[in-house]
Amino acid sequence: MNPNDVAAYLKDNPDFFENYADVVADVMIPHPHGGRAISISERQILTLRERARQLEAKLSELIQFGEENDVISEKVHRLSLAMIAARDLPAMLHAASFNLSEDFAVPHVALRIWHAGAPAGAPESGASEATRSFAAGLQHPHCGPLAMADTAGLFGEAAPLLKSFAYVALRGQDTFGLLAMASEDAQRFYPEMGTLYLTRIGEVAAACLLRYLEPA
Repeated sequence: MNPNDVAAYLKDNPDFFENYADVVADVMIPHPHGGRAISISERQILTLRERARQLEAKLSELIQFGEENDVISEKVHRLSLAMIAARDLPAMLHAASFNLSEDFAVPHVALRIWHAGAPAGAPESGASEATRSFAAGLQHPHCGPLAMADTAGLFGEAAPLLKSFAYVALRGQDTFGLLAMASEDAQRFYPEMGTLYLTRIGEVAAACLLRYLEPA
């Protein structure tokens, strides 16, 4: 009889442990961490303790993630309120840039609008064809180490020093703008990071901007 047959038999006959309790109590097996031999029941207790520690660690991790998400949610809420409360387009753009820089510690923020209904000479208006094409192709916010649009046009003299980027398309019926963020820290924006909050920021920013843009 091989070990698999023994395991299958014990699974199919759970009353074995009750019928042969004395035999089971006398069976000694190696301690999982070496040293002395222990009984099957003691080994089971060790297994349960290890599983309990794993569950505690997982619970602590989930609690930590929850607390971090609460902090981010509060920041997104403050940013949204600031943009909504703005009285005109320059104030709204300032609120977006200021909150992203101060509350989210994003060192470089650029926003471009190419909506046909943008007021003449509107701050942050205009964008290169490369930027417009890139934004139109974004289905979700893009984060990573590669500059995916006109970096020099967006960030000016700081462009050569930047090592990570986040891009969020601004849309109404069509794509009409791009919110770009960047950092000298290569780990500030990375491909595996979650983009849920970036998506929400982009949606709120787009909705606020459309209040100040004439229908195209």
